[in-house]
Amino acid sequence: MTRRAAAVRFGVSSSSVIRWCAEWQTSGRDHALKQGGDRRSHRIEAWSVFLLATIETKADISLVELAEKLAVEHGVRFALSTIWRCLDRHDMTVKKTAHASEPTRPDVAQRREAWFDSQADLDPTRLVFIDKTAVSTSLRGQSRRGTRCRMSMPHGHWKTRTELPRVLWRRFYLI
Repeated sequence: MTRRAAAVRFGVSSSSVIRWCAEWQTSGRDHALKQGGDRRSHRIEAWSVFLLATIETKADISLVELAEKLAVEHGVRFALSTIWRCLDRHDMTVKKTAHASEPTRPDVAQRREAWFDSQADLDPTRLVFIDKTAVSTSLRGQSRRGTRCRMSMPHGHWKTRTELPRVLWRRFYLI
């Protein structure tokens, strides 16, 4: 059948059938190309090592900051969604995170070590545990899927604050 007759038979334009036949004659390809998906990923993949290294040094960097860093340092611009898809392909996820940085200070580390060493002398029947904590959920960082995002937060930079009621403190000191 002619190309125009095939177009009428399959309900497509005759120019499409003519183009498909020309493609088949030049390349031998007899099937359609894959549709959809991200066809320009290769462009940002050239910068994936830079993006991952930047996140390694600063886990709480935002997508906007990553885009600005690429533009300033390398002169390339990407949409935030493109950067996010690149990070997602490399198993990077956004996680809530906040860990105090004080345990890494030498004086605090020494006191913690002394506390751990003295625990063997404690009488378990005299121990009282009080749990009153709060966490700011606005702190986020990125890490590979399946791993924890460990970042330190200096003292005094928390957005939330909780206090134990005075009654509990009095009871704690009386024991």
